[in-house]
Amino acid sequence: MMPEITETEFKKQIERGTFGSLYLLHGEEKYLLKLYANRLIEKACGGAFQDFNLQRMDGGSVSIDEMAAAVEAVPLLSERKCVAVSDLDVEARSASDLSKLYELIGMVPESTVLVFYLPSVEIDYKKSAKWKKFLGAVQKAGNTVCFKRKTQADAEKMLCAAAAKRHCELSRADAGKIIEYTGNDLQALFHELEKLCAYVGPGKEITRREIDQLVTKNFETTVFMLSRAILARQYDKAYSILDLLFYQNEEPVSVLAVLSTAYLDLYRVRAAVQSGESALEPAKYFDYKGKEFRLRNAERDGGRFSMEMLRESLDALLNADVALKSARGNRRTVMETLIARLLLIAEREKFAE
Repeated sequence: MMPEITETEFKKQIERGTFGSLYLLHGEEKYLLKLYANRLIEKACGGAFQDFNLQRMDGGSVSIDEMAAAVEAVPLLSERKCVAVSDLDVEARSASDLSKLYELIGMVPESTVLVFYLPSVEIDYKKSAKWKKFLGAVQKAGNTVCFKRKTQADAEKMLCAAAAKRHCELSRADAGKIIEYTGNDLQALFHELEKLCAYVGPGKEITRREIDQLVTKNFETTVFMLSRAILARQYDKAYSILDLLFYQNEEPVSVLAVLSTAYLDLYRVRAAVQSGESALEPAKYFDYKGKEFRLRNAERDGGRFSMEMLRESLDALLNADVALKSARGNRRTVMETLIARLLLIAEREKFAE
């Protein structure tokens, strides 16, 4: 069985044109997955007669027999051909289909590059026996590449490099602010960068002013802004943000989940710092990959709050969660009451300082 190849090694294979006969591209980072899948497919089918030497198939509808016929067909006036299958979901396939599929991937001819790539399908790596078996079978016969979420540091570097290619200047700190507002999805990040570069123009610097004005704040960012308004005891701003979330028809349960996450960040960072560890210590135990800025923000925003205050706030969030899920009372009233209680807890903490 071949080990999973790295993104760097995969990139080199594409550049050199040294392909295997079988690939599976999977992982959370769909932007890079689609980008590299297209590069591989374009290069693997050769420059000439692409209409004959490239066959794209929808993995949700194509039969294994159709796939096998395409794989076994010889290329036209070319060294090789490419068969690209998008979003094959092995969980949805029958046992007989999977038996045919395993037979196929074990006998792909050298003249064909068979590419499975998953731009939409997500793999449950921990629970799915079918996916584990399929991953193992592809690794035995060919190559698998997993595109994992980038760390915040990697995403910052990529944004700065992309801005430079567009003849714009972007600092690492300001790249971090874009990530804070948009999240760590690269497709969304590059969309926002394109917008900023078009606005400032070539040869100009993208500043915090343009970022604050133009970058779309995602749902999670908006709720984190709500938590900061509460902690700063900004009553009008807190209720204004809550009104905005209701206007946008956001589910109260979803708002509560993200708001609870913000307070959990504060609690974890506070506990780490009190134990003599750094604010980034919780990243060793919880999923903060690509979201390390949340821990730094929690350190910045929560240093003055006691563990008792944070525990009381978490209790209030838990009670609101029970009320929402048991459908006791109007859901908006539950959320407004929660904000009032959290503001009161933050106000009491102020007087205890």
